[in-house]
Amino acid sequence: MERSKSRGINFGTTSGVITTLGLMVGLISSTYSKLAVLGGIITIAIADAMSDALGMHISEESIGKTKNQVWKSTKYTFLSKFLLALTFVIPVLLFDNLGIVALISSIWGFLLLTLMSLRIAKKNNEKPILIVGEHLLIAAGVIVITYLLGRAVGKWFG
Repeated sequence: MERSKSRGINFGTTSGVITTLGLMVGLISSTYSKLAVLGGIITIAIADAMSDALGMHISEESIGKTKNQVWKSTKYTFLSKFLLALTFVIPVLLFDNLGIVALISSIWGFLLLTLMSLRIAKKNNEKPILIVGEHLLIAAGVIVITYLLGRAVGKWFG
């Protein structure tokens, strides 16, 4: 896969999983509102995808990439983040129990990160267990922190 496309997809996928899961878990643990979770996911899918795409655009320009490379990275960052974030809407629409939604979404996110991490480990001739473990540990940390913050916000302001 072309490097600019790969950078955009890898960045967008990682950001899509981590940001969307963090937002979902935080909102579920603070509000337990299906509407808030849906609104949050759709907002992340649009606003954060655009923000990340602009960040990638500026980052690629700053290291002297060609216009074509810059725009490919920008496009693939936006598309991967936007589309991936929207996949998290599906469990919210299918299930009323937001605890189940959080579990299913976490499994989906961890599966995506695992597959991406395995591809990266293979490409770089690295031990898959180390790469996968590192990435899933960071994702789990985000989930735990946003859960605790959501609980605190719900307690203090709910």
